[in-house]
Amino acid sequence: MKRSKSVVCTTLGFALVCFFKCTTGIHSDGWDSITPGPNLRGWTIVDVPADGPLSPVPQWSVASKTGVVRCSGKGGRDWLRCDKKEYTDFILHVEWRFVKLADEKAKYNSGVFVRNASDWTIWHQAQMGSDAGGYLFGNTPVNGEPKRFNTREQMKGNPLRPAGEWNTYDITCKGHLIALAVNGVPTTVYDSCEVPNGFVGLEAENFEVEFRNLKVKEL
Repeated sequence: MKRSKSVVCTTLGFALVCFFKCTTGIHSDGWDSITPGPNLRGWTIVDVPADGPLSPVPQWSVASKTGVVRCSGKGGRDWLRCDKKEYTDFILHVEWRFVKLADEKAKYNSGVFVRNASDWTIWHQAQMGSDAGGYLFGNTPVNGEPKRFNTREQMKGNPLRPAGEWNTYDITCKGHLIALAVNGVPTTVYDSCEVPNGFVGLEAENFEVEFRNLKVKEL
């Protein structure tokens, strides 16, 4: 049976409100910091695609005093994987900002990962960008077969702040649902995730970006 666009939008809106209502209020305690230790201890750099060699140019670092994780963007595309555990139902909180470039037309690009396979063959990304971000996409099993998904069409407006300013992502994974809130505003939900657990991580994709206050709350 086909559903009208208005019915789909109403259903999505109701799901977003209910989902975030259920998980809001859990944030007061129980958070576990996952900030990398010295020399990125507890995290692993993984090439993208997984079968390629890592760049010889090191681009990830962590400031010992502030805990700010920095990617210089000069080592090509890869991702920094948190090896603490494979998380199942949880909220991932990440604060991030791009280092602003002189080029006003720069197409900033990076992302935050949840429920990833260790080798990135399966991945779910909260997109970070300048004029394009705040949605979910990835490569995930659909009826057992890896397929692409993208929730960008769900977005109504974009609460992202420009390069040079800090943004906050709260990504909630519970059962088949992955939901993203940007700067406290719910933006999009993927409701068909067949992957029950996986790794969280950060993406490098040719732009200088900083991350801070990385923490997880298991549900």
